[in-house]
Amino acid sequence: MVARKHDAWLIDLDGTLYTARWVKLAMAAELALFGWSALTTLRRFRHEHEALRAELVAGNRLAESHASPFSAQVARTASALSLTPEAVELVVRDWMLVRPQKWIRRFPRSRLLAELAEFRAQGGRSALVSDYPAQHKIRALSAEHLFDVIVASGEEHGPRNLKPDPEGYLRAARLLGVEPARCLVIGDREDADGAAARAANMEFRLV
Repeated sequence: MVARKHDAWLIDLDGTLYTARWVKLAMAAELALFGWSALTTLRRFRHEHEALRAELVAGNRLAESHASPFSAQVARTASALSLTPEAVELVVRDWMLVRPQKWIRRFPRSRLLAELAEFRAQGGRSALVSDYPAQHKIRALSAEHLFDVIVASGEEHGPRNLKPDPEGYLRAARLLGVEPARCLVIGDREDADGAAARAANMEFRLV
């Protein structure tokens, strides 16, 4: 028997387990038809996500006043648009977590999911590591059974900082009981997943 190189796969969600381009196009059409009132909030929320990432790269980590990067984005968006955090979170969860499910289930990366199932059948362990809440999307992919651990911003066990901070991947490895050097990170962004993997002393595979 050939020795397995990795004991665990740590996998990103958005753009990795489903084809993001088609989902984004479908959601853009849906927004154009039904979501004009949500556009400003969603654009600002995405802007705050990349702003937080840029601040992290510059050396500024998330303030302790926020429970997660997701809650920080909500708070910053609410402040910028003079809205309540509750109103922002309602829009974000509806348009970014709930409504995309019907499109996500149509565009899975079936080959990668099958590969993951085979890896697990051979005794490998796996974790999902995401900068956004993940439960809705994992259910849409019917992939809950493929992960031992989920480490997602805004959820239990979630990281305190966004990628490229290695915290999420390192936390997943600890929860799985696997040494970082025995973990393979799979993601779609070299600047986020790849950089975080290298900082965690893990091999990286780009999809």
